[in-house]
Amino acid sequence: MTERVLAGPYRVAHLAETCVGRVTRAAGDLLRDRGTEPGEVSVDIRHAAESFRSERHLRVDGASPGDTWAPLSRDYRAVDGWVRLHCNYPHHEAAAHAALGDDVAEAIGGRAAEEVAEAVVAAGGAAAALRSPAEWARHPQGIAVAQEELVSLERVADAPPRPLPPADRPLAGVRVLDLTHVIAGPVCGRTLAAHGADVLHVGAAHLPTMRPVVIDNGFGKRTAHLDLRVAEARAHLHELWADADVMLQSFRPGSLPAKGFGPADAPPGTILVTFAAYGHTGPWHNRRGFDSLVQLATGIAHRGDAAPIPLPAQALDHGTGWLAAHGVLTALRRRATEGGTWHVRVSLARTAHWLTSLGRIESSELDAPIDAYLSEVDSPWGRIRHVRFPGELPGSPPHWSSVPGMPGTDPAAWW
Repeated sequence: MTERVLAGPYRVAHLAETCVGRVTRAAGDLLRDRGTEPGEVSVDIRHAAESFRSERHLRVDGASPGDTWAPLSRDYRAVDGWVRLHCNYPHHEAAAHAALGDDVAEAIGGRAAEEVAEAVVAAGGAAAALRSPAEWARHPQGIAVAQEELVSLERVADAPPRPLPPADRPLAGVRVLDLTHVIAGPVCGRTLAAHGADVLHVGAAHLPTMRPVVIDNGFGKRTAHLDLRVAEARAHLHELWADADVMLQSFRPGSLPAKGFGPADAPPGTILVTFAAYGHTGPWHNRRGFDSLVQLATGIAHRGDAAPIPLPAQALDHGTGWLAAHGVLTALRRRATEGGTWHVRVSLARTAHWLTSLGRIESSELDAPIDAYLSEVDSPWGRIRHVRFPGELPGSPPHWSSVPGMPGTDPAAWW
């Protein structure tokens, strides 16, 4: 099988096309429910694929907005294989040094890959040893993930039906509280915004961020700060949640529910979306993880005895974000007819399992201009070049109604 769009042995472009298609069709179904005919849905596979690496195409005033990788965030050769550290955040870098000392590369070179990964994770950091796909399939976490749903949609409490009124956009009037960071969760938020949702992103001034992905995933959102270490801020967030339709959260598993924002705390009739790295069951369900680490752990980056080779896009992140958006659209339609309070769960590892199930291909990079998929717009950051939103919905063309703003510059309030 060949698929000349993105290079590599995995069907990343097909996965992107499928994800965009699922969301666009679901948005069309919701639009029809609201009294507007959607027209014929279509997806340009190259546009979808390039949107799955949108952060690579981002430019601010003609230049790259910065490197997304810290110096220690890379693959290292260990005694018996390879291990990757993720040190983009200061506390993860500190954990790596706490586990390995000042000379990280030298320390890793004298130890087993799995031993290094476990030591860094135990210190509060993020790391993964490279496995083959077969080794992951036998691993307790691989077994657990394979048994999970790609998009889990659970009714966690009763509530009366909440039909949406007639509208000319699928998500007009739908309020989304976005408490996510990095890529997967923010991609879900910007996807919902493109279909008309009012998305309020809530972060905090003391939390680290990565400038390129903050800009790239800021389209269509307002951005506010609340310090959830403070009781008054937590109370205010509960008030926002009570007036929302959807809340997205990608905090480390267990940390946000401990503050009173778990499925059991969801206001009646709302939809909670929970993102995880390694799944929601199994021994690693609480483990920190990122796309690059999950690629190693699940065997996607495995190429025999060679160094790990990543996917041509952070497809686990982007794919999981789009799948979560599809879960939200599905839950909204069910809420309209059945009622209920809903919990949507997705994970990078389960998306990886789906990608591997699509089979291998012989694919090369399509060397052709992508200008047709790019746009430019002025913003508080400067002049931004970005990938336009993919997926054709003629009855209500998806688009972002606002440009990325500076973090924390909007009030923590609904319009």
